Amino acid sequence: MKLMEPGTLLDGFLVEDCVHSGGMAHIYRVRYAEGARDPGFPMAMKVPRMTAGDGAENIVSFEVEHQIMQVVSGPHVPRFVAAGDLTNVPYLVMEFVAGETLQQRLDQAPRADANEVARLGAAMARAAHNLHKQNVVHLDLKPANVLITPQGKAVLLDFGLSYHAHYPDLLAEELRKAVGSPVWIAPEQVVGVRGDPRSDIFAIGVMLYELATGGLPFGNPQTAAGLRQRLWMDPAPPRKLCPELPEWLQEVVLRCLEPEAANRYASAAHLAFDLSHPDQVTVTERGRKIRGTGFRVHFKRWLKAAGMHYQPSPLTAQQLDDVPILMVALPHKDVTDATLYSLRQAVERSLGLRPGARLACVTVISPGETSATRSELSETNVHRRYLTQMRQWAQALDLSTHQTSYHVLEATDVAQALLRYAEGNHVSVIVMGAATHGLQMQRFVATVPIKVAMEAPCTVILVKQSLPFERLDQADVESVPEAMRA
Repeated sequence: MKLMEPGTLLDGFLVEDCVHSGGMAHIYRVRYAEGARDPGFPMAMKVPRMTAGDGAENIVSFEVEHQIMQVVSGPHVPRFVAAGDLTNVPYLVMEFVAGETLQQRLDQAPRADANEVARLGAAMARAAHNLHKQNVVHLDLKPANVLITPQGKAVLLDFGLSYHAHYPDLLAEELRKAVGSPVWIAPEQVVGVRGDPRSDIFAIGVMLYELATGGLPFGNPQTAAGLRQRLWMDPAPPRKLCPELPEWLQEVVLRCLEPEAANRYASAAHLAFDLSHPDQVTVTERGRKIRGTGFRVHFKRWLKAAGMHYQPSPLTAQQLDDVPILMVALPHKDVTDATLYSLRQAVERSLGLRPGARLACVTVISPGETSATRSELSETNVHRRYLTQMRQWAQALDLSTHQTSYHVLEATDVAQALLRYAEGNHVSVIVMGAATHGLQMQRFVATVPIKVAMEAPCTVILVKQSLPFERLDQADVESVPEAMRA
């Protein structure tokens, strides 16, 4: 369709101006014509550029975006308003979100420092996780489709290639070839596998690589053979190109870009967690290397990739449920040995049911505990002492298949500190000790566990000591840190 002039009236919408004219669509600012109700937010109209020569993919993509825009919600997607019919004028009207795309950001400055890369990456990962929880995988994440608001929040755009687990996959039915943007497409998408949320993690990894190095990890392949290479090939380590990059950032980026989805982050929430807590990232050989992967490894991957083919899409939300972020709130005073033991048993059971889950050990201290001395070194030592205690508490747990981190929070309101942490880090399960006060007391005073259980955005497991301390095995007694029994 040709460009519409300002003042054009279409189905009750008045076109104001064209804010973007791309190869696939025109974007206009629009508002309701006089007399219509105000939706309470600015609006944009997206009109796809369909011509007689366009293939089925363009038409199906419009139908897919129309379908998905009506059912997704939240702060990381524009609000849907209306749509036009394909037989007349196809269009989508949605919320106009202020900000700049990541592509505009890259055009102005091809590289960013590590802190900026982490900030932008965490914003993208949170947006992707919000989408995945709604059983939607974007499958076309790229800088032009990520809008960064002035508040630093990421809003995802263009759902024409997306997948929804509860709707027919129209693109998979029409096509059995790779569907996506060549620079950012994940290896499994190349062979037609759709619906895996880790495909979006791969695309985020490509953007992180470009932000960190100013280059593309796999170039811009234009052939099917070029695309298939990412089923077995690793990119050059970012630190080979930019030696000043920290090892933790390379660890995160290369983990996102693993050829096999199972070796990437288990969920976008896990990725956001590492980018928000770089000091907690476990650096392996992946983060330290400055040479590319050798021929032998690539050859073995090539042999394995030769048998990959189209597979049915898995249920997105179920995959997230299988790899939650589990938080245990560890008290550091007025706590019995039996309670610490019971907390550890509850965590062990929860992790045992969820291979790949992440454990975050958290304790909350009052500001007075660090301000009691004026020395900055003393304040650091206070935090180190509690971190050491939590690590000692966790020693008896089998954490070989679980990433684990330890966090000391300072707050006067313990419940609110735990709630803020859980919400900000997409925690799925909170494990904490039950209140030791009697029911009569709880009728008048809301204890910390009760406050958390009432307001938490996730599942809360309240643990009461199940055995008198005298009956615990001596080995279990000795594994509880003496400092945490005080």
